[in-house]
Amino acid sequence: MKGTNLSNPAGFILLGFSDQPQLEMVLLVVISIIYILTLMGNTTIILVSYLDPKLRTPMYFFLSNLSFLDLCFTTSIVPQMLWNLKGLEKTISYTGCVIQLYITLGLGSTECVLLTVMAYDRFSAICRPLHYSVIMHPKLLQQLAAVSWISGFVGSTVQTILVFQLPSCSHHRVDDFTCEEPALLKIACGDTTFLENELSIATVLYVVIPLGLILVSYGHIIRSVLRIKSASGRRKAFGTCGSHLIVVVLFFGMIISVYIQPKSKYTQTHRKFLTLFYTVVTPALNPLIYTLRNKEVKWALKRLLGRDSRRGGK
Repeated sequence: MKGTNLSNPAGFILLGFSDQPQLEMVLLVVISIIYILTLMGNTTIILVSYLDPKLRTPMYFFLSNLSFLDLCFTTSIVPQMLWNLKGLEKTISYTGCVIQLYITLGLGSTECVLLTVMAYDRFSAICRPLHYSVIMHPKLLQQLAAVSWISGFVGSTVQTILVFQLPSCSHHRVDDFTCEEPALLKIACGDTTFLENELSIATVLYVVIPLGLILVSYGHIIRSVLRIKSASGRRKAFGTCGSHLIVVVLFFGMIISVYIQPKSKYTQTHRKFLTLFYTVVTPALNPLIYTLRNKEVKWALKRLLGRDSRRGGK
C-alpha cells in the first residue's frame, strides 16, 4: 500500500462505529446527555470549592484542578465526536488531530500525576495529622499542581512530535473515536518498534509508577487507620479517602485495560467501548462520586443554595 508521511496536511477519517449507524444515533443522545452532566458537575465542584470558605483546603484545591482537567479533557474530545456521530463525514483535519492528540495525552498524563498528588495529600492528612498544615502549605500546593500539569504536557509534547513523524498508509482511516496514539500507530506503514517502546516507557512513567505510589500511600493510610481505636474514627478516616480511591480505581482501571492489556485480550469493538468509557463517562462520574460520598460538598451546596434563595426572597 502506498505510504505518505503522517506530517502530510491531509485529514483523517475517524471510523468509530460508522458500520453501525443505529448505534451511532443512540450514542449521540447518550453522549450529549453525559457531556452536559460533565460540564454541570465539574463546574459546580469548581465554584463550590472557590466560593465556600470551608472548602479552601488542600484536598479541594486539588479536586478543583481535577474538575478543571476533566472539563478540558471532555471538551477536547466530545464536540468532535458528536459532530462525527450525527453526520456522514467522520473526518478530522490534520491540525485538529495533532491538537487533539497533544491535549488528550497531556491531560491524561496530568491526571495520573494529579491523582498521585491527591493520594499524598490524604497520606499527609491521616498519617501526619499534627503536621498536616505545615506539610501542605499553600506554596507546596501550587508547586505540586504545577508539577502535575507541566510533567503531563512535557511527555505529551515528545509523544505527539514522534507520532506525527511516522509514515502512514494513504487511506488515513483511524479505527477509533479520537486521534489516540495506539490507533495512529496502527495506520503507520513503517517500523513502529521505536514508538511502541516509547509508548511503553511513557506508560511506566505516567501509569505504573503513579499507581505504585498511590498503592504505597494507601498501604500506609490503611495501617494508620487500623490503629484508630474508635469505630467512628476509622469510618471518618476511610470516608475522607473513599471518593479518591473510587476515582483512582475507575481511571487507572480503564487506562490499564486500554493501554497495558495484551492486544488479544479485547476485540477492537470492546476496546472502543473502553475508550468511550474513560474519555466520556469517567469525567462525568468524578463530580458525582465526590458529591454523593462527601458530606462537606453537600453541606457547601446547601449553604450556597440557601444563601441564593434568601437573596432572591429579599
